[in-house]
Amino acid sequence: MTTSYREAGVDTAAGDLAVELMKSAVSATHGPEVLGGVGGFAGLFDVSFLKSYRRPLLATSTDGVGTKVAIAQALDKHDTIGQDLVGMVVDDIVVVGAKPLFMTDYIACGHVVPERIADIVRGIAAACSATGTALVGGETAEHPGLLGPDDYDVAGAAVGAVEADDALGPQRVEHGDVVIAIGSSGLHSNGFSLVRHILSKSGIGYTDRSNELGGVVGEILLEPTRLYTSALLAVLDELPGAIHALSHVTGGGIAANLARVLPLGSWVEVDRATWSPQAVFRVLANLGGVSLESTEGTWNLGVGMFAVVDKAAATGVLRAIESQGIPVWVAGRVTLGERAATDGWEQGAKGVNGGAVRLVGSYQR
Repeated sequence: MTTSYREAGVDTAAGDLAVELMKSAVSATHGPEVLGGVGGFAGLFDVSFLKSYRRPLLATSTDGVGTKVAIAQALDKHDTIGQDLVGMVVDDIVVVGAKPLFMTDYIACGHVVPERIADIVRGIAAACSATGTALVGGETAEHPGLLGPDDYDVAGAAVGAVEADDALGPQRVEHGDVVIAIGSSGLHSNGFSLVRHILSKSGIGYTDRSNELGGVVGEILLEPTRLYTSALLAVLDELPGAIHALSHVTGGGIAANLARVLPLGSWVEVDRATWSPQAVFRVLANLGGVSLESTEGTWNLGVGMFAVVDKAAATGVLRAIESQGIPVWVAGRVTLGERAATDGWEQGAKGVNGGAVRLVGSYQR
């Protein structure tokens, strides 16, 4: 008796077809810096332009989409998850002021369905194009017996470059800097384990319609992550020196992520009264029997990024970002010095001993 790889559950022909289906979308992200096209063992990217930098720094980031993929799988809708992945990875690159150069992706699945894999990668490619990032390679791995036939997970990594003198971060933050909140498109890709838990406890399915949410529950939850890279790079170019630090509000929530990019000894009170969280957050919190305030360490509640900017340039930064169709508002100011010895402060996060942040006031209705 002979046993084949296909009988073991791995279909290499299906993988090849998936590559053919996605090939044109991936190639569309390639500029003259990409060498070798699609299908090589490694992607090649010409970085000769870095010779013009005084001290070039490479920035890198890696991430996934988390359990949001479970909703995409339940709805059999896979064309938005790719944008989520790019948002989670590439928007971390711009936080340090770097321009993203290239990205790779990894998809693990129980069974390769070429059209499904192609949908995911086309979404990645479209978002890469929107952020000026070349998609130079990837891998689709079939794991029968480990993952169910319709299960998959996605991950990616990206590399960018920034001139050392232009790198953003706590070292640039000053007393009196204005903290600008940059609006999210919804849940983005964090806190979906809580979302799924709330819906399960409430007996609500992803294909159910919700009058409060204004549509099919799963489709509302799959609203793709807003991409900030191009808008922020434009501001960095148009208003050099205006932005001192950026914070991507992802896992860990609002206060902790802002605290990561503030210097030790600084503090910010973020005023909840400056914005109104979208309906998706309010509905989920009500279903879970919890307050919005109790979810601030899990969900972004409408803030996808923070920009810490020079107070003299705040108006210009607000106008520049708003002109890109992204909502922005002033949410607080940076103070260097003693702060009130009260509860509710988050100081640093993810191993960073940074500034202190707390949210105050009440959200707009």
